[in-house]
Amino acid sequence: MSTTTRDLYAILGVARNASDKEIRQAYRRLARQLHPDVNPGDKVGAERFKDVNRAYEVLSDPAKRKRYDRYGADWEQAERFERATGQPYESASRGGFRPGASPFGADVESEDLDDLFGDLLRGFGARGGPAAQTRRGQDIEHPVEVTLEEAFHGTLRTLPIPGAAGRARRLEVRIPPGVDSGSRVRVAGSGAPGRGGAPGDLYLVIAVLPHARFRRQGADLYVDVPVPVTTAVLGGEAQVPTLTGRLALRIPPETQNGRGFRLTGQGMPRLQGGERGDLYAQVKVQIPAGLTKEERQLYEKLLALRPQG
Repeated sequence: MSTTTRDLYAILGVARNASDKEIRQAYRRLARQLHPDVNPGDKVGAERFKDVNRAYEVLSDPAKRKRYDRYGADWEQAERFERATGQPYESASRGGFRPGASPFGADVESEDLDDLFGDLLRGFGARGGPAAQTRRGQDIEHPVEVTLEEAFHGTLRTLPIPGAAGRARRLEVRIPPGVDSGSRVRVAGSGAPGRGGAPGDLYLVIAVLPHARFRRQGADLYVDVPVPVTTAVLGGEAQVPTLTGRLALRIPPETQNGRGFRLTGQGMPRLQGGERGDLYAQVKVQIPAGLTKEERQLYEKLLALRPQG
């Protein structure tokens, strides 16, 4: 079932009076759960992922959410109607020109209605004046949330973009490796259509979702590495997670808790090309729990050898 017939609030699992924060949190939870990279080959999950993105695209935009709350599934048609005729959608419907019905007495399909509105827009101004002067289409900004893994590898998104005569079209766009929150990715010629002129551009405004393990600062990544107390004291190896696998890190004897190690070139790719950033691994010494009697006796002997204070 498509998002045109399903309640968008139900898709995200939130109440109709949900706050922007609640909507954003619900979207992030579902996006992590349903993302195709997490569920390869799951076609049903992929469709749900698309529905969740579509629902969030509408409900995260205050203007679109207001129209959706007012008109429900007809919100886009209402917007096209008002833009084309200059009349309020509801009053026009009560006056006999309902969506899907022709003012000339014959029923028309929604696509035919779109064509009619398109002709009105091309031939006349909003109030029936002469045709507007040729002009370039407007640029469009579209918010896109990506995971840290997607920002590392690059990814594809299929987005609903306004097309000619108010019709929505779906556009597949590529998000390059290295994007960060606040990055703007330009897709030339994919903005709003012009009036006799070139279309505008589409700008993807990127937000990178928080990661459960890595912290990011520019092209550098930071990660905590648990190290047993015995390894910290005597030296050894620890496994460091990266976005491409795990690396063995040599731990020198008597390594203190909180010590950092720099792994050159193991961070994020830089958006403008060139070498990757670095990964900083910070040691978190693990104190053993559930000591046996013999282990406790050994620590007591160690305490006697190295009294505190």
